[in-house]
Amino acid sequence: MATEAEILKALATVLGPGGKPLADSGAVSGVTVSGGKAFVSISGEPGQAHIWEGIRAAAERAVKALPGVEAAYVTLTAERAPGAAPARGGHGHGHDHGHGAPERKKIPAIEKIRFIVPVASGKGGVGKSTTAANLAVALAAQNWRVGLLDADIYGPSVPRLFGLDDKPKVENNKLVPLEAFGVKIMSMGFLVDQNVPMVWRGPMVAQALTQLLGEVAWGDLDALVVDMPPGTGDVQLTMAQQTPIAGAVIVSTPQDLALIDARRAVAMFQKVDAPVLGLVENMSYFLCPHCGGRSDIFAHGGARHDAEAMGVPFLGEIPLEMAIREHSDAGRPIVAVDPQGPHAAAYIGIAAKVQALLERDEKKKG
Repeated sequence: MATEAEILKALATVLGPGGKPLADSGAVSGVTVSGGKAFVSISGEPGQAHIWEGIRAAAERAVKALPGVEAAYVTLTAERAPGAAPARGGHGHGHDHGHGAPERKKIPAIEKIRFIVPVASGKGGVGKSTTAANLAVALAAQNWRVGLLDADIYGPSVPRLFGLDDKPKVENNKLVPLEAFGVKIMSMGFLVDQNVPMVWRGPMVAQALTQLLGEVAWGDLDALVVDMPPGTGDVQLTMAQQTPIAGAVIVSTPQDLALIDARRAVAMFQKVDAPVLGLVENMSYFLCPHCGGRSDIFAHGGARHDAEAMGVPFLGEIPLEMAIREHSDAGRPIVAVDPQGPHAAAYIGIAAKVQALLERDEKKKG
């Protein structure tokens, strides 16, 4: 395994815009090494993005060439001088929204993916990752070729949800996704020590997402389900502006505070012209396992009402159920271990609606 000093020595062979070695220029803002994977962040001027991208690529090649480095991830942070205007897209088209995000561009690794389906939420703690995992397994059960990308860079949950702790192999300079329950899976959690906090700026996270999409051997897929970070930040904008989103699934709980954030998530995707497939109401109700009585702990029906008000489909309700939590904690999504059960049926019903909506929209475009 390469050390931080060895990585900095390799970066000294790469020249910055002024001809100064990158390692001595002050542009290297972070170096992390974990399990044969090297992560480097570089700070550059947004107005010189075309120059810095070449430097980033050269730095990545230099780090990859080091003995003991299985894969290198070099990200750019768009540092802006105080009072400077946000960087704009190169041709003045597309959506910028002050984030300086690039226009949508082709990523070769995803060209064989039929549908890209982000699963998003306006806030954390609403069961988005569990929903994404079970949606992916349910789509695979309907004879689709399915991948699951854990794009929640700061808090990857997918390794735990699928009981995976192996490291992905590298073949032909591409990461090979792990597989479980018929789903190809990639997560930043496979690449870093889960006990080491990832202290990354927003633009670094967006760059990491682009690399997870572009440097993974996804192959031919009918659907790539993407477990998004909560909120409406850089990762969401990067996904919307750099990938052909087929339709987003928004997850919320029924109470008013969660629904406010879910509305923001819907509005964000609509603002960047990304289709929204619909809303899922998670933790919709609770059935007591002892008496069978129903309790609407977080209220009920709010997501259905909001979906109707916003003119987007309502995809279904998922109960607050101990079995779902227990199987998720054990790394075995409930759709995989009890596909005939009532709780799996809720996810399978949502997957069927998602599948039908995607195919309907595909026919409209075709």
